[in-house]
Amino acid sequence: MVVWCRDGVAVLPCVLVIWSSAAFIASYIFAVLEGHVVPFVPYISDTGTCVPESGLFGFMISVTAMLGAATMYARYKVIQAQNLRISFLSDWFNLTSLLIGVLGCIGMGLVASFQETSVTTVHDVGALLTFTCGVAYICLQSIITLKACPQWSKKRICYIRMTISMISFIALFPMIICASYDGMKFYSCVTGEEPSPYHQASAVCEWIVAFGFVTFFLTYIKEFQGVTLKISTEIHDDF
Repeated sequence: MVVWCRDGVAVLPCVLVIWSSAAFIASYIFAVLEGHVVPFVPYISDTGTCVPESGLFGFMISVTAMLGAATMYARYKVIQAQNLRISFLSDWFNLTSLLIGVLGCIGMGLVASFQETSVTTVHDVGALLTFTCGVAYICLQSIITLKACPQWSKKRICYIRMTISMISFIALFPMIICASYDGMKFYSCVTGEEPSPYHQASAVCEWIVAFGFVTFFLTYIKEFQGVTLKISTEIHDDF
């Protein structure tokens, strides 16, 4: 990994972006090559439903969830430290953003652990948590970035994050609505009938939101270069 990614804690968002992108793309390639999904924009979950790509998908998405939670916590501590120097944000707002983001990561863990053909309800709840909480998180972080400008963030970053948040927010609604119109269908690992227009529209929006998350965390890399996190350990005398 290049040197600039090791400055401060920039390694966290850097690894998250690379790993999550690889998880989506690798599962898609395997699923298409095995003939388990149609090449034109399947649901992300469909690319990790069948063997052998299911094991790869579950493992990589689980790691992505952990990396996401770690990056969100680092971001929370950065905002907390900045706010101590120059107060620009309520502590509860920062904490709320973290909790919502972690809830989204928990949803991602559910998606990775419970496949859509085995425990469909849990899988769908996890997917809904992932995308709704994920979009809520990046929207809240965009507001925080705006409030931190110009002391701790640049206007260009504000515009970039607000744009990503708005695109993801707009894409979230047709993703859910089209999925509900398409209905719950039993997924087969053998491709046959072509997906409906609602299915395709929902899947396209799902990929837009997913890579909206990836792009948003990409903007953390430069910011994290100037940050150092330390773990402090104290042993009590009466222990």
